[in-house]
Amino acid sequence: MAKNLQPQRTQRAQTHVKLGPRFFRALAFAAEKHKGQTRKASSIPYLAHLMGVASLVLEAGGDEDLAIAALLHDVVEDCGGKPMLREVQRRFGARVAKMVDGCTDAYGEPKPPWRARKENYIRHLKEADGDTRLVSAADKLNNVRSILSDYREIGEVIWSRFNGGREGTLWYYRTLRDEFLRSKPNRITRDLELAVCDLESLTEKLRAIEQ
Repeated sequence: MAKNLQPQRTQRAQTHVKLGPRFFRALAFAAEKHKGQTRKASSIPYLAHLMGVASLVLEAGGDEDLAIAALLHDVVEDCGGKPMLREVQRRFGARVAKMVDGCTDAYGEPKPPWRARKENYIRHLKEADGDTRLVSAADKLNNVRSILSDYREIGEVIWSRFNGGREGTLWYYRTLRDEFLRSKPNRITRDLELAVCDLESLTEKLRAIEQ
């Protein structure tokens, strides 16, 4: 008998997800709060990133609450701190607010130093629940894919966009990859592993050319 070579889906991925009015209210809320914001050093509306993260979460079988948290995962950090977190809880519930809080690494300006902030966030992830880790991993996957695409287009100048520069940024995404892989793998963490490996390979290739 031939073996079934189709990839095994998780129970979460088998669940039919119905997006209702709450999701579309969250999309409008995110669009309003992030209005005028763009991705780093580009004219791409920041909402594109938020929708990309929500898409990854839904494709991995996340439910409506996870998709809403994906849309709102940066709203506390970028649009109002703790008062915004309270508004998210009031509008969308405690579960969504908990995930959004879990994806936040700073609550106001000025933000703590970059390296310390990222180290604290990685320590926090070790204790985070599975829902928060899924949304966070989707966020990081979307980021790495964006870095890869731009890196292929503009090369080493891309690192000037990031507070950690080349070495710090690579350290951060390698460490995140390793942390997410401590849990049972899912399609997001597997794709993140591949994307980080691609970024490392591309970096090494361009380093060799430079030398």
